[in-house]
Amino acid sequence: MAGYLGDGINDAPALHAADVGVSVNSAVDVAREAADIILLERDLGVLGRGVDDGRKTFANTMKYISITTSANFGNMVSMALASLFLPFLPLLAKQILLNNFLSDLPSLAISTDNVDEDQTRTPRHWDIAFVRRFMLTFGLVSSFFDFMTFGFLIFVTHATAQTFQTAWFIESLITELAIVLVVRTRKAFWQSRPSALLVWMTAGTFLVAVATPTLPYAAWFGFVPLPLPIMAGLFAITIMYLIASEATKHWFFSGTHVSPTRDAARVHII
Repeated sequence: MAGYLGDGINDAPALHAADVGVSVNSAVDVAREAADIILLERDLGVLGRGVDDGRKTFANTMKYISITTSANFGNMVSMALASLFLPFLPLLAKQILLNNFLSDLPSLAISTDNVDEDQTRTPRHWDIAFVRRFMLTFGLVSSFFDFMTFGFLIFVTHATAQTFQTAWFIESLITELAIVLVVRTRKAFWQSRPSALLVWMTAGTFLVAVATPTLPYAAWFGFVPLPLPIMAGLFAITIMYLIASEATKHWFFSGTHVSPTRDAARVHII
């Protein structure tokens, strides 16, 4: 990839032909029209900062896509299979909508999240195969622990339909919140600091999820208070899920090779 910097009439053909044409605000009209980037001040460093910001934006976009697709795929598999064997719906329609709404709140803060240096060191490109592998891998891990939750509720606690729906609502929501903190980084999750807004929104939504059976709208959504043993079992399953997800993440990324390809092209400013 070649870049060209110019501000005169004679520079217009080169600016047009270059992969990245750079001009300045004081350049002649034809040069500005041919350029891809117009500098408003005499500082090429703004290009470097723009590249860094672009890579951070792309990394956070990929976080959101990966997290959302894997969570939705896992919930879809769990819901579809559970519906074949349960004499009642695993979750009511309004409970699903509330779950989706609350789980999406922390996602609003992903755009502000900190990005690890290794994610911005080289350019990245859109890779749908990577997203598909991520979705299948982490979605199936999520489904496995959903089925573990189902077994705990049916065979251990002998939960009623409303208790089952309330418990799975909470378990599904808190695991979706927790997995954000795990897969947002390729490092161990405790080695990478998330943004303050992401932490506070995740923590706030977690408290709402746990308190849902006691909130004023609980009865309208069909929720009932959960006994302490069930809550303890849900937290134990969530901790096991986080451990398994962390191990899966290290296995997944250790076998994922991101090629510097066409995405590691060099730009020469002439």
